[in-house]
Amino acid sequence: MTHLGLVTVVVRDYDKAIAFYRDVVGFELLEDTRIDEDKRWVVVAPPGARETAVLLARAVTDGQEARVGDQTGGRVGWFLNTDTFESDYERMRAAGVVFEEAPRQEPYGTVAVFRDLYGNRWDLIQPRRPGGTGR
Repeated sequence: MTHLGLVTVVVRDYDKAIAFYRDVVGFELLEDTRIDEDKRWVVVAPPGARETAVLLARAVTDGQEARVGDQTGGRVGWFLNTDTFESDYERMRAAGVVFEEAPRQEPYGTVAVFRDLYGNRWDLIQPRRPGGTGR
């Protein structure tokens, strides 16, 4: 095995999810392919990401719909790494991202929790450099 390719975020609406992740978070739309009348293959990722991307999968069953916005039981489910925490944090806030907290220092780096358009929790994190600080 070489790497984790995709992780899924269950969404209510493809176009609203694309707009949020592309226009608000700053991801790139890598693919938007219609599979049938109702289903699309929609993939987004941070600019320059080489391995892992996010598959936006529209909920189609009651069980899937019930999990939209709470796929991880209230825990942070996704960790968005950055090398430029302050500028990314400010850009995302200005674009309308809702952060639950001010940035904080942890042993593993600088972090702030934000919610996506459905309420899923994400960490924006700048990992601590070995032998240095997270900033």
